Amino acid sequence: MAAPATILAYACVGAGLGTITGLIPGLHVNSLAFVLVGVAPRVDGPPAAVGAAILAAGVVHTFLSIVPGLVLGVPDAATAPGALPGHRLVLAGRGREAIRLSALGSAIALVVAVGLAIPLSRVVSAVREPLLAALPALLVAVAALLVLAEPTRRGRLGGVLCLGVATALGVLTLDLAATGPLSPDGSASVLAPIFGGLFGAPVLLDALDARGAIPPQEGRTLGLSPLGALRAGLAGVGGGALVGYLPGVSAGVAAVLALGGAGGSGPAGRGADRAYVVATSGADTATAVFAVASLAVLGAPRSGVTVALLSLGSDAGTAGPGAAAAAGVPLGLTELFAVIAFASGLGVVALVTVGDRYLRLIRALPRRPVVAGVLGLLVVLALGFGGVLGGAVFCLASLVGLLPPRVGARRVHLMGVLFGPIALA
Repeated sequence: MAAPATILAYACVGAGLGTITGLIPGLHVNSLAFVLVGVAPRVDGPPAAVGAAILAAGVVHTFLSIVPGLVLGVPDAATAPGALPGHRLVLAGRGREAIRLSALGSAIALVVAVGLAIPLSRVVSAVREPLLAALPALLVAVAALLVLAEPTRRGRLGGVLCLGVATALGVLTLDLAATGPLSPDGSASVLAPIFGGLFGAPVLLDALDARGAIPPQEGRTLGLSPLGALRAGLAGVGGGALVGYLPGVSAGVAAVLALGGAGGSGPAGRGADRAYVVATSGADTATAVFAVASLAVLGAPRSGVTVALLSLGSDAGTAGPGAAAAAGVPLGLTELFAVIAFASGLGVVALVTVGDRYLRLIRALPRRPVVAGVLGLLVVLALGFGGVLGGAVFCLASLVGLLPPRVGARRVHLMGVLFGPIALA
């Protein structure tokens, strides 16, 4: 087992990497983990320390990734009711508050999820077989609840349409063997092009036509009561449990279900938007905790980061008796949770300090060239992970991603691209 100081040093390096990658628009944490899967076994260092770096990078990435999502793709104020909750807060001049709400949601979720992760994983382990048998029905129920969470009849009809189209996209593309120069040897995945097309490119394409500048972001005072923040954070923990144990469910899906649809529509800056930011950030952090517990107790990787940890399995035998040997991970459960807590602390500090500066920088830059540049970056990532075929999938997914706001539905229905094919299998 590597010395604690070595593990800590590698975790700091990983946290720095996660800070950088989290601020790159369009780079999903699973895309980062996909690269780490190929790189990790080649890093010269103790497997336990390298594993700590991977885990810290993934955790801090999820903290920082909200920042580019807040300010890139912000629409006109006139179209704000159809925008994402974070965008509406930015339009109301509350971007700095949104950053702090995100940090608060993650902190609440970390404390609660660490206490629940092992007992919950053992419960899931005890009912694993019936849970897998019931998985299609559970995912159909998730889809139905998402539709019912829409506040209008038009939104519900639009949600059904978006779910159907996204499911068709998943059936057509998920099994394609698309590889690019960023893909690890012997692996193929179109997830990066699919998600970049569904959730990144459409927001940016719509923003290219938006007029007006991002307003000053001055407010830092939290406009959510302590009880409201706690409830939203706990909802995020529940959402993280769904994400951690049900394939195809995202933090956005979980937050909508947990909050009963709050944060999906309405005037800029409503309390529901604040609760949504807290819950979604909490779900992201809780997912990291539950995914590690799932790996240790069930031996099942439930995130890209845990898959990257398993890539170190060939060296796990040197990790010592405290390691999660059954899962092939070169770190013990206590060490895994300690790294998550340490990285989360660094993530909160980086989010509040770097996030504010990022907001100021984006406001100072010309908006349309920045948006166009980020679109170009998404295309490069799609080609990098999926090659020419991945680029074609990205274009198709981008067309599908333009659909939700035009039919009055939330973008979260597009997660049907994953759970729809699973439910039909």
